[in-house]
Amino acid sequence: MSSGYYNDSIFWVEVERIKPNPFQPRRTFDEASLASLSESIRQYGILQPLTVTRHEIERPGEGVFVEYELIAGERRLRAAKMAGIAQVPVVIRSSEDTDAMKLELAIIENLQREDLSPIDRAKAFKQLVDDFGLKHVDIGKKIGKSREYVSNTLRILMLPEEIQNALASGEITEGHTRPLLMLAERPEEQRTLFKEIITKRLTVRDTEQVARRVATERVRKFDLTPDLLALERQLTETLGTRVRIEKKDTGGKVLIDFFSPDDLAHLCMQLAIQSKKHQVTPVPAPATEKAPDASLREEGTEVPSAPPQESANEDDTYSLRNFSV
Repeated sequence: MSSGYYNDSIFWVEVERIKPNPFQPRRTFDEASLASLSESIRQYGILQPLTVTRHEIERPGEGVFVEYELIAGERRLRAAKMAGIAQVPVVIRSSEDTDAMKLELAIIENLQREDLSPIDRAKAFKQLVDDFGLKHVDIGKKIGKSREYVSNTLRILMLPEEIQNALASGEITEGHTRPLLMLAERPEEQRTLFKEIITKRLTVRDTEQVARRVATERVRKFDLTPDLLALERQLTETLGTRVRIEKKDTGGKVLIDFFSPDDLAHLCMQLAIQSKKHQVTPVPAPATEKAPDASLREEGTEVPSAPPQESANEDDTYSLRNFSV
């Protein structure tokens, strides 16, 4: 039977005779989605055939045994099994397809259906590079994407496992990974920004702005004195958000990040609390103060004068208590 006949025809094959694709890039399947697809298949059948290859295996004493290897359509196969369907429609490709072709077809099918997660896609691209020696530009041509798209997808695998897991579970989006990758050489800052994305629900745009500021922070630090750097850290810890001090030739400014109206209200409350903590209540002078003895002045005795008020400590110049709302 010719391969052309295979490719142009649809066959019905028992689901138990179809082996999974060993190069299937998808590793996670949403159970709720599978259940929904299974119910649809139970009612209407499989509308789009699966793609398989056919193998003839000779078994001693049993003759020739035919089995099929899945190339594309694993979700439909799993859902069909859940629905109790005995046979599924398939298109049979030539068994001469290489392993690289099987992986390529599986990736393309998932990309066309847009149900391949960023992590699974990155791992599939990496397999094409490592196992089959394809270049980024070659992969891009095969899937109809740019070389930059392939390279940026592969860079996701440079992120720590914790961040990759958050991406796979949907806690962050693929858009969040780009600014996080900007801080690849600063792991502590990268981890801090990742936690801010989760706790403060930062948008991709907010995340990019924070990452750009952090990436250029090292150069800016040379412009600040140790006292200002210490104050910046103190303000950040006190307010629970990023605070930056920018020094100019005359004066400067303080930049405080907030990401929602509630966040801003919380910051205002914190500033008000800090202001009240550092307010100093003046001590009233006594109602009457006894004048120095006149006789002592007449006899030329020196009367001790009040000690001069100490000037403000220079160390307090950059103290948090000097800041008020």
